[in-house]
Amino acid sequence: MHNTITAIATAHGVASISIIRISGKGALQIAKAISQKEIVTPRYAHLVSLYNQQNALIDQAIMIYFAAPNSFTGEDIVEFQCHGGLIVAQEVLDTVLVYGARLAEPGEFSKRAFLNGKIDLSEAEAISKLIEAKSVDAAKILAKQMKGELKVFVEESREALLRALAYSEVMIDYAEEDIPEDILHNILTQLDVLTEKITHIVDASHRRRGLIEGFKVAIIGKPNVGKSSLLNALLSYERAIVSDIAGTTRDTIEEQVRIGSHIIRLVDTAGIRESSDTIERIGIERSLSSVSDADVIIALFDGSREFDEEDEKIVEIIEKLDDTHVITAINKSDLPQKIDRDMLAKFDPVEVSAKRGFSRLTKALETLLDSVGEDEELMLISARQIEAVESAKEEIVAAKLPLLSGELEFFSYHLQEAVKAISSISKPYDSEEILDKMFGEFCLGK
Repeated sequence: MHNTITAIATAHGVASISIIRISGKGALQIAKAISQKEIVTPRYAHLVSLYNQQNALIDQAIMIYFAAPNSFTGEDIVEFQCHGGLIVAQEVLDTVLVYGARLAEPGEFSKRAFLNGKIDLSEAEAISKLIEAKSVDAAKILAKQMKGELKVFVEESREALLRALAYSEVMIDYAEEDIPEDILHNILTQLDVLTEKITHIVDASHRRRGLIEGFKVAIIGKPNVGKSSLLNALLSYERAIVSDIAGTTRDTIEEQVRIGSHIIRLVDTAGIRESSDTIERIGIERSLSSVSDADVIIALFDGSREFDEEDEKIVEIIEKLDDTHVITAINKSDLPQKIDRDMLAKFDPVEVSAKRGFSRLTKALETLLDSVGEDEELMLISARQIEAVESAKEEIVAAKLPLLSGELEFFSYHLQEAVKAISSISKPYDSEEILDKMFGEFCLGK
């Protein structure tokens, strides 16, 4: 924490501007040495020339100084906004290192902000996820968390648990005194309300995870229904081989594509059918695995062929999906139709054609993804947060039995564990190990 750290805070490559960030006690002194400027006004954009240790000019740049504690990390911070490129920013960084700073570890700026009380863990995670946001809706959710929305939920939940714990302690300490008869009912009611709220938030977070990570959309169907043609159309280039030969796609193909305001992971799967070919069977197994992992399934059927046992297999698969969104489409609608539409009527299929385009299907997919983002409820944005909340719920449930049987010491123990679990979302007890692991997933310069 006492070292001065530095990193390039912008993406590597050619750009108009690159930002080099320095944080720590030596930040201002290093900045003065490189800029050869003695008077530096906080929060003022200084146009300066930057020099290396041999007094050779590196670049002309904007220098901004943020004095502690009024900075992102709570320490002195200096930022150089120099011309972008592969050489200039690196030379500025090398010069900063020569003057005594060390290269920051991934996420170390945010880690220092947390340790100095500038942000809590929920806000830090929101910052990290916002950089990689896969949709406009995700950016909105993460912006709310950066403003402390999740922290409010944690504080309210912790307060409810502490109230219940206080009631328990009162009953333990004053067991022989007259205690209101409704106190047990009040405790159970508070815990039931909190348990229901936690369950609702966890379920919503699982359901909407694609907003943060990018929705995984799997295209399934029997061989030769046009899955690869659909993939190519959505990607706007020939990514998958298209052939009239059944079984051409033998493995899953995954690509990213933008649909409306969402970046999705689109998966083209091998045609699902009974096969004696070993390689094709492996591809089919991977197709079925992709179905179980997907947020959205596009089930494609060939309108120019009769509905058969292979189509029935696809119907059986999508009927078993409870929490996965399904869009059903009948392809090759430009050809004479032979499929029995009654077999698919309950799925309200969209009619599409590779020759006429897949715009109707794309619009249906965009509408579906937008509907998931319309929910304004609180959302947990990482596996760590979900695990903490679920652990708190388990302890709350485990506390009810000893409460009802009068074993108040065990009841208090479980509630204390619940408080620890829920509090870990904002500030964990065993800080160092958890912090190193979490902030190590951040990018350099953040």
